[in-house]
Amino acid sequence: MNKQLFRILCVSLAVIVCISVAVIYFTFDIRAVNYLSMFKPWSVLLAVLSLAIGFIFDGTRLITLTKLSGEKLDYKHVFNVVFSNYFLSLITPGQGGGGLAQLMFMKKAGVPVPKATLVVLVRTIMSIVFLFVMLPVVFYFDPALVGWLPTWMIVFVCVLFISLPCLTVYFMITGRMEKWLAKFCRRFSEKTQRAIFLWYRDFQQAGFLVWHNPWKVLRAFIESGLSLIFIYSVVPVFLYGFGLQVPYYVIMCRMFLLNLVLYFTPTPGGTGVAEGGFLVLFSSLVPSTIAGVTAILWRFFCEYVPFTVGAVLTIRSFGADVITQIQNRRNIDQ
Repeated sequence: MNKQLFRILCVSLAVIVCISVAVIYFTFDIRAVNYLSMFKPWSVLLAVLSLAIGFIFDGTRLITLTKLSGEKLDYKHVFNVVFSNYFLSLITPGQGGGGLAQLMFMKKAGVPVPKATLVVLVRTIMSIVFLFVMLPVVFYFDPALVGWLPTWMIVFVCVLFISLPCLTVYFMITGRMEKWLAKFCRRFSEKTQRAIFLWYRDFQQAGFLVWHNPWKVLRAFIESGLSLIFIYSVVPVFLYGFGLQVPYYVIMCRMFLLNLVLYFTPTPGGTGVAEGGFLVLFSSLVPSTIAGVTAILWRFFCEYVPFTVGAVLTIRSFGADVITQIQNRRNIDQ
C-alpha cells in the first residue's frame, strides 16, 4: 500500500479510537451496565434499515441532479460517488477531499468535469440549505436551546435563514453579487482575485441550474431532506433501543443543529467536534453514559461503516496513490 495513504489511515484510525475511548471513559458510570443489559438488538437492524433508506435517497438525489445537467449516471457509479465522499471527507482537512472524490468518480462515469462540478456543488449546498431551513423548526420545537434569546431575535434569525438561500440565488442571477464581489476583492492580490472569481463562477453556474429548473430542483431538495432525516434517525432508534423515551422531534432537532455545525468544522469528518457536540446537546436529555455510547454508535454506523465501504471502492478504482491524485487537482481536469 502507498506509504502516504497507509500513514493517513493509521493516523485516522488512531484518532477515532482515542476519541471513542475518551468519550466512553469520561461518560461511563455504574448505570451503564444496567442500560446496556436492557439494549434491544432489534434497534441495530432498524438503524441499518434507516441508514440504507437514507443512502438510497442520497443516490436518487444524485441521479436527479445529474439528469438536470443533461447527463446520466447508472446505479453502480452512484453507489461509488456516494460512498467515496465519506471516505475522503474523513481523512482530509475540512472534508475537502470528499468533493474531489465525487468528481473523480463522475468523470470516470463519463460526466464532463464542469457539469460534475455543478452537480457536486448543488448536492452539497442542498444539504446545508435544508439544515438552515430546519433551524426555525429546531427553535420552535426545542425552545430549551434558545430560551435565553428574546423572541424578536429568534423570529429574525428564522426569517433570515429561510430567505437567505433564495436571496443569494437571486442576486447571483441578476449580477448584483458579482458587482459587490468585484468591489470587495480590490484589496486582494490578482492571484487571490482570480481564485475567488473562479469559485464564484462555479457557484453562479450552480445558481443558474437551480433557477432554470425549479421543479426538478425541488424534487432533489426533498430527496436531500429525506436522506438526512433517515440517516439522522439512527440516533433516536438507538436511544429507544436503550428503553429511553425522548420525543423523536427533539432528538432530530438537535441532530439538525449538530450536523449543520459539522459542515463548517475544520477537522476531517468533524472528528472530535461531532462527539463533543453530541455530548453537549444530548447529556441534558439522556443519562451521560447513554449519550456517550450513542455518540459512538452514531459515528460508527453513519460515518465509519460508509468510510470503510468508500475506502474499498476508491482504492480499488484509483489505486493506493489516490491521496496524491486528490492533492493535485490537475489530475481531475486533464
